[in-house]
Amino acid sequence: MIKDFSNIKGILFDLDGVLYIGDQVVAGAQDTLLRLKQQGILYRFITNTSTKTAASVADKLKTMGFSIEIEEIFSAVSATCSFLLTKGAPSVHLLIQEAARSEFSMFDQDNPNPDYVVVGDIGAAWNYALLNQVFNELMNGAELIAMHMNKFWQTEQGLQMDIGAFVAGLEFVSGKQATIIGKPSQDFFSLATESLGLHSSEVLIVGDDIENDIGGGLASGLVAVLVQTGKYRKDIVKRSEIIPDAVIGSVSELGELLGLPGTPTI
Repeated sequence: MIKDFSNIKGILFDLDGVLYIGDQVVAGAQDTLLRLKQQGILYRFITNTSTKTAASVADKLKTMGFSIEIEEIFSAVSATCSFLLTKGAPSVHLLIQEAARSEFSMFDQDNPNPDYVVVGDIGAAWNYALLNQVFNELMNGAELIAMHMNKFWQTEQGLQMDIGAFVAGLEFVSGKQATIIGKPSQDFFSLATESLGLHSSEVLIVGDDIENDIGGGLASGLVAVLVQTGKYRKDIVKRSEIIPDAVIGSVSELGELLGLPGTPTI
């Protein structure tokens, strides 16, 4: 049965692996966004990156030739900050890279017994001493926040392990359940969908991650399209119980899937 996409009025795009991979733009990505804009289809950009603020993500996209405003970007960093603000003025232990730390300047980061441990991407900084420190903070009452639960991500050197394993390990040893902020959190998808002013059934998610993008989108009531770029791996998708509404080679095929006019007008 062929899915009917005629009701789609808005699109949520994952970024890395969909519009670009590392510092390389996916062929046809910019033309696709132009075609959508010319047809009055709204869009937002959602990312689990925990190494950059929304402003720095917007700057990177602009240097790549994309016409994207910061207000159109929903990042795990900004969503985590918003979540913490709802908790008053908590103290935090931030396991994030320096580039994203400025977003959290309003929170106490020096308390030896923090209210929250916030886990983002810190790359090779993980070690046993740090894990044991966090374990003890959790055992002493801190709550655990994960900016996302990605298993792995695509780099120019191939797939690399992401923070999900560390979060799962900390949950296991502490007995605490992490609050997940980014994809596949339904709250994260709802935030982006509501900004479009559309019902979830009118919104499509385009992603390269069968679990976080496609699974999270479907669970949030969105239509979901998987692209075969970025972290996409046929064998991983085949093993998954998640079934996307469509699979396309790359984002350049999205216009055809939606039945948009062929060539964008410059």
